[in-house]
Amino acid sequence: MTRFVVRRFVEALVLLLVITAFTFALIHAAPGGPSILLDPSMAPEDAQRLRQAYGLDQPVPIQYMRWLGRLSMGDLGFSIGVGRPVAELIGNALPATLLLSGTALLIALAFGIPVGIVAALKRDTWLDKLVTSLSFFGLSMPVFWYGLILIILFAVNLRVLPAGGMNTPGSESWVDTLAHLVLPAFTLGTVNMAQVVRYTRSAMLGAVKQDYVRTARAKGLRPSGIVLKHAFRNALIPIVTLVGLLVPRLVGGAAITESVFSWPGLGRLAVAAASRHDYATIMGITVMVSVLVIVCNLVADLVYSALDPRVTY
Repeated sequence: MTRFVVRRFVEALVLLLVITAFTFALIHAAPGGPSILLDPSMAPEDAQRLRQAYGLDQPVPIQYMRWLGRLSMGDLGFSIGVGRPVAELIGNALPATLLLSGTALLIALAFGIPVGIVAALKRDTWLDKLVTSLSFFGLSMPVFWYGLILIILFAVNLRVLPAGGMNTPGSESWVDTLAHLVLPAFTLGTVNMAQVVRYTRSAMLGAVKQDYVRTARAKGLRPSGIVLKHAFRNALIPIVTLVGLLVPRLVGGAAITESVFSWPGLGRLAVAAASRHDYATIMGITVMVSVLVIVCNLVADLVYSALDPRVTY
């Protein structure tokens, strides 16, 4: 196990190096530069001094090596457009994103797994066909459209929930935060719930056909025990794989949902950084999300051996 973890750690470092190098080259190949340097009111001499101060006048490989050296010391850089350290910007946005993505993941798993199990046990019935149709609808539905429909329904027409933001100005109570959390978390959670339903149904359909399930039924065990203790435990491996992919996707890929609901998280920060060509912030978010993807996949691999004794490292 230790050798496996060490090998994965070395592979993660190489992968992180490749990802950051590719991202760094890609964002520097985009037309323009930081928005503050594109200000027409700025004198060319001042713009040149800023380029020299931030090292933007150097070749891209040299800029990358300098950025990599600062990263090795825990420095994510400085945002030119905002005038604040990138670590501070990410630190301020991360709690909001974790709250939103954690609630959305809880919604997706709490409702998606039971619905997927029921659909598998009721295979080819009207209930299974209904669940399948709704899950396909959820997978194909644009998130921004779904979010706008919920805003129109619950915030504009019914006026029971706030339309956006994380808090009402002047109020910082947790009740107010929960009220603002409902719509974006429900939007993000139900969209991802469709995928959880599909994976759970498919895994359970394969598990209930196995010989050990037939043996358990022949012994006269209770149906609930057969489903939960025998079939579902062995069906958890693909579900764990999905969760390992969903966590970083929810944290780093909720830009559309956060933009629609004005949620002050990492996704909205990434969109703002891209619009002003904020290289340092884009790279900082890329590093954080990449590390999260690598860690979640490693944790998923380790959970496999706990769920299935046949899986060894």
